[in-house]
Amino acid sequence: MSDDNPEPRDEEPPNKSGGGGGLPILLGILVGAIALYALYFGTTAGIAPDEGYKTPLAGPAVFIPIAVYLAIAGALAVWPRTSRLGAGLLIGLGVFTLLGGGICVMALSQMSSRI
Repeated sequence: MSDDNPEPRDEEPPNKSGGGGGLPILLGILVGAIALYALYFGTTAGIAPDEGYKTPLAGPAVFIPIAVYLAIAGALAVWPRTSRLGAGLLIGLGVFTLLGGGICVMALSQMSSRI
């Protein structure tokens, strides 16, 4: 006994995109890391001790742009339509931190200890 007319199922068709959509993630990584480097290299040039702290981003206020960036990236990551871009921005923050820490350690290791 075979049933020629099976009952219709309420299943969604499989997603045939092949896991694509990596462009928003890559775009978020590149834009995020480059924007953060441009922001920090452009605005913190005068905070070295020999420069007299000429920028308003001296001290703890230097973390305000990171907090704003994190809030925007988190909001984009939560909204389903822009979740991949938000994820890319969050990964870009990690890239910025990793490479920025390496640059900082390199600069500190090349400083002489002469006073």
